[in-house]
Amino acid sequence: MTFTEEIIQGIPSQLPNPKTYDTKINHAPKRKEILSVEEKKLALQNALRYFEPKHHATLLPEFKKELETYGRIYMYRFMPDHKIFARSIDEYPGKSTAAKAIMLMIQNNLDHEVAQHPHELITYGGNGAVFQNWAQYRLVMKYLSEMTDEQTLVMYSGHPLGLFPSHKDAPRCVVTNGMMIPNYSQPDDWEKFNALGVTQYGQMTAGSYMYIGPQGIVHGTTITVLNGFRKINRSPRGGLFVTSGLGGMSGAQPKAGNIAGCVTVCAEVNPKATHTRHNQGWVDEVISNIDSLITRVKQAVSGKETVSIAYNGNVVDVWESFAEAEIHIDLGSDQTSLHNPWAGGYYPVGMTYEAANELMANDPEAFKKAVQESLRRQTEAINLHTARGTYFFDYGNAFLLEASRAGADIMADNGIDFRYPSYVQDIMGPMCFDYGFGPFRWVCASGKSEDLKKTDAIACSVLEEIKKNAPKEIQQQMADNIQWINGAQENKLVVGSQARILYADSEGRIKIASAFNKAIANGEIGPVVLGRDHHDVSGTDSPYRETSNIYDGSQFTADMAIHNVIGDSFRGASWVSIHNGGGVGWGEVINGGFGMVLDGSTDAQRRLESMLFWDVNNGIARRSWARNEEAVFAIKRAMASNPNLKVTLPNFVDKNLFN
Repeated sequence: MTFTEEIIQGIPSQLPNPKTYDTKINHAPKRKEILSVEEKKLALQNALRYFEPKHHATLLPEFKKELETYGRIYMYRFMPDHKIFARSIDEYPGKSTAAKAIMLMIQNNLDHEVAQHPHELITYGGNGAVFQNWAQYRLVMKYLSEMTDEQTLVMYSGHPLGLFPSHKDAPRCVVTNGMMIPNYSQPDDWEKFNALGVTQYGQMTAGSYMYIGPQGIVHGTTITVLNGFRKINRSPRGGLFVTSGLGGMSGAQPKAGNIAGCVTVCAEVNPKATHTRHNQGWVDEVISNIDSLITRVKQAVSGKETVSIAYNGNVVDVWESFAEAEIHIDLGSDQTSLHNPWAGGYYPVGMTYEAANELMANDPEAFKKAVQESLRRQTEAINLHTARGTYFFDYGNAFLLEASRAGADIMADNGIDFRYPSYVQDIMGPMCFDYGFGPFRWVCASGKSEDLKKTDAIACSVLEEIKKNAPKEIQQQMADNIQWINGAQENKLVVGSQARILYADSEGRIKIASAFNKAIANGEIGPVVLGRDHHDVSGTDSPYRETSNIYDGSQFTADMAIHNVIGDSFRGASWVSIHNGGGVGWGEVINGGFGMVLDGSTDAQRRLESMLFWDVNNGIARRSWARNEEAVFAIKRAMASNPNLKVTLPNFVDKNLFN
């Protein structure tokens, strides 16, 4: 059967042969045993409803075994025979260019070179899912191959509700993930309802089909590392950056350290993740012995090398051993998946990866206690280093939050705030988001590397032109991004689709997208898919990350993210998504994103101008109302550029009135 035939087929009428469990693949850990006997029956009924009744007797014992063995029903038997990767858009069957672009992006998210647990349909973060099972994948691809530009595909947490009549200016796909009633949004609720097959954790760009591999975060990480060194008035050259995690998102850290020019040590407990990043060239060296690591780091710092080192082991050992060896750490952070601490996002020190997985599956309470003890030890070691001058920041993974819940010495003297800042509080918020700069990205749908090279050149030319007349407040951001795009080809950032990311404000995004659309119209490049990370100016309400530098009390509200996805949907997005969870955990964040297909048409030009302006300035307006001075500056510039924009501005109150 050809690729096209298998896509059009959807769920086959005749059962495919069972698939052999591939031990070479990086699989998701066994999930928590949480369903009652009756709930397990319900989960099995929910799974079987995708199939004709004649197959139920065959599939029931198989799905029951999967539920018992893995804690979920993935329907491995229905994994497709075709290789999953981002093909050229022309290779996808369909009647709608936007629908074919969505298929391309879905396949990129599930590419074995890209996805963290591809056979479990998890892209990154330990539980960031594209779909819950392989029946959903098959149905969605079939629907997308059939739909026209007068239909919209409705997605409920991985489940395709169906194709509904709409119109050409409506999104071709509307995605929700994990949108729970608020009282049912605790970690165990995700375990339960995901096991039942009725919801999923979409993370950010996993469930919205906009992940572009670790490049998607490497640029933001590079900016963070560079500005971290600027904050401590130190050159990255010869500086030491210590962190952890080499998974789907965290795997960007060593590459970012190399681009910044420092010595990076990144601990990772999963040997398969370390092996993947090393093979992809995203980390230079792998060391498994802590004494050897200490020797190598001293040598690298002394020689002012630019090098990234993966430590195959637990980061707690690194912090403690470096303190004992009196190795000075300049920058410290953590990017383990602590939004998911009890299901493989963080591993306790003092036991092997395999032993920890066994404990997680067989004694969840003991595993939880071990994790919290590790968090207390890690915090204690970090505190030793910061007392000696280390600048530590939370990288938005809920480290501070979970350490506080574990009873670690992580709180400030006032007992309210954390001892250390989130990177958004100190760096990304005031320096980027408040000015409207965030992770704009694009994918060359032709799959041609020469198209990516051309778009890089176009984007660089646009930014250089904007920089000539840019105000001094954003000159550093412009310079950093021009340097980034100039070095993008040399840094070999592509994993999966021919994609690129850079930080731009609404002016930059609109002008770059317009230049792309013109190049497409002129036949210079093929179609382009625009998007962004949800981790952006307007896309995410998250009090411990994206909105952590908002101090008027509204950081705990989610109006901005909801308005953003609604506004994007009627201003021209090709698809939109809104999620509960992502980065810092289920129930801790609401985030959304979009995809927009450029085809060189006047329609595409109209849409990009309308939607990209809103997609950025919604967030700036909210940040301005929170009295963030950088955002006030930025929204005034936006109003000056567009007379139809009229934003309510705050009046600043003299704090001396309260003395």
